[in-house]
Amino acid sequence: MKKIVISDATLCRERGGFSFKEKIEIARQLSRLQVDVIELPAIASAKTDVLLVRTVASFAREPVLSVGVGMDPESLELAAAALSTAAHPRLRVELSLSPVGMEYTYHKKPDKMLARIPEIVGAARKTGIEVEFCALDATRAEEAFLQRALAAAVQAGATVLSVSDAAGQMMPDDFAGFAGRVAEAAGLPVTVQCGNCSGLACAAAALALRRPGVCGVRTSVGGTGVPLGIFADMMRNCGGHYQLSDGIRHTELHRIVRQIEWIAAHSGRDRAALPDAGDIPAQAVCLDAKDGREDVMAAVRALGYDLSEEDSARVYEEFQHVAAKKQVGARDLEAIVASTALQVPPTYRLKTYVVNSGNVITASAQITLTKGETELSGVCIGEGPVEAAVRALEQIIGRHYELDDFQIHSVTEGTGAVGSALVRLRSGGRLYSGNGVSTDIIGAGIRAYINAVNKIVYEEDAQ
Repeated sequence: MKKIVISDATLCRERGGFSFKEKIEIARQLSRLQVDVIELPAIASAKTDVLLVRTVASFAREPVLSVGVGMDPESLELAAAALSTAAHPRLRVELSLSPVGMEYTYHKKPDKMLARIPEIVGAARKTGIEVEFCALDATRAEEAFLQRALAAAVQAGATVLSVSDAAGQMMPDDFAGFAGRVAEAAGLPVTVQCGNCSGLACAAAALALRRPGVCGVRTSVGGTGVPLGIFADMMRNCGGHYQLSDGIRHTELHRIVRQIEWIAAHSGRDRAALPDAGDIPAQAVCLDAKDGREDVMAAVRALGYDLSEEDSARVYEEFQHVAAKKQVGARDLEAIVASTALQVPPTYRLKTYVVNSGNVITASAQITLTKGETELSGVCIGEGPVEAAVRALEQIIGRHYELDDFQIHSVTEGTGAVGSALVRLRSGGRLYSGNGVSTDIIGAGIRAYINAVNKIVYEEDAQ
């Protein structure tokens, strides 16, 4: 049985227009589907795109994470740095090798391109990361020149090759023969990419995969290439007969494809949407004392906060104090925002709380707050102590706020350790963070929740 490698390029669609959060969700679904390779485009923004790659790398531990590189050294350096935390990193060198593509895209003649290929691939290989070389318009290139170009890439260190019939100009059997000849001449595994303008992409890819040396297919959800859902269905229905198999979770296939299609159809309707901090791991934000205010505020906005000029100044001032001693990650930056931004007079104060929980009783919480001279109490049950406490607080305040994030960290060591809680609430499309400290982690969470609520109430009253 021949195991097919499924590479998905949905996130490389030219007109995808996905927001940061949509890209994260698509990558998460592809990882859950168990595609073998998740492809990401070349780094265009040193801040946003590097953050995206590192975020995807934090949860996509099984698939290969492939990032495109351009012809300039800076693009290569950024891609390699972004992949530093990936479990299975890959650099993807994509070049057009047709006469028209070389002339009008790169302004190079064939001999100059043959000289440039080993330079780019060699530089990528020196990073210590696996390198894939992709001939984007292979079927429109002169076949003898194509084989020389692929041989140059292999000699320079490429270990995976990809050939494309993006224009869909070959019939399936002709493309299969073409891909087989390329694989035989190259002596390396070859992945195929087929355009679907004639509706034959799946057939062309499937026939090519029956040839020795052709091991994988580049798919996408939407776009103009091999449709992931249809191709995976074909493998499930017909693959066994032809000794072909894939590692796709077919029980999840249609649900995940529909979900990605829905994201693509609704993408762009809320351009102001920013990624949730829950999507951004601590290692994705890495700031130090050399970073200026603009870089720090960009990271704050990526975490989901929209701060005033005054609060931005406070946050940056506190950041400088912290960054003088250590590197600042996402959690550190969250704590800085929670403790310095939008500090307001407390509307609600915590007076008493009693929380009961155990494996043989339903968790319950009884909380008393003061608002001015008035005492307000609430009693609720929940699936756990935190849920019970939040429900009791909502009962007292009379409002439900979306709980965007809840984190607890130890501040000191030992059995009497002090815990610090960070709560993020969403109201009116904005995020409000609260911080609380206590030797009781539930107490720390209650204090953090009240701190965030006080900020919301103060801002609503000011309006």
